[in-house]
Order: sequence, then structure tokens, then C-alpha cells
Amino acid sequence: MTMAPLPGAELVQKPLQLYRYLLRCCKQLPTENIQQHYRHAIKQSFRVHADEDSPERIQQIIKRAMEDADWVMNK
Repeated sequence: MTMAPLPGAELVQKPLQLYRYLLRCCKQLPTENIQQHYRHAIKQSFRVHADEDSPERIQQIIKRAMEDADWVMNK
């Protein structure tokens, strides 16, 4: 079974939009333990990259996070 990206995936352009999108994706995961694991990982990664100020690097991070989210949602 393949899960489609949540509505609005194509609109994610900024870090806060990405953060909110990924947390919404977590709600689609099958068990509470898995949801907690990915919520924690998202929050940790957001903190690690909070001081990033290069627009190119931010777009790279967003692109990679969206690809990773697709992979997690489809595994």
C-alpha cells in the first residue's frame, strides 16, 4: 500500500512549513510508538538546523526532508 503525500506538500518552501508538514505526516503513521519516534527526530533535526541561514542550504534540507518523508510514508 502506497501512501500519497499529504495535501500541501508542493507548497512547502520555508522551514516552518516543512516542520508543520512533517508533523502532520507523523499523524498518518500506524502506531503511537512510530509517531513518537519520528516526531522526536523531526523536532531534533529542526533544532540542529535552526541557525542555518544559507537559502541554498535551506532548500537542500527541505528537498531531502520531503524525499525522506515520502520514503517513510511508503515503507
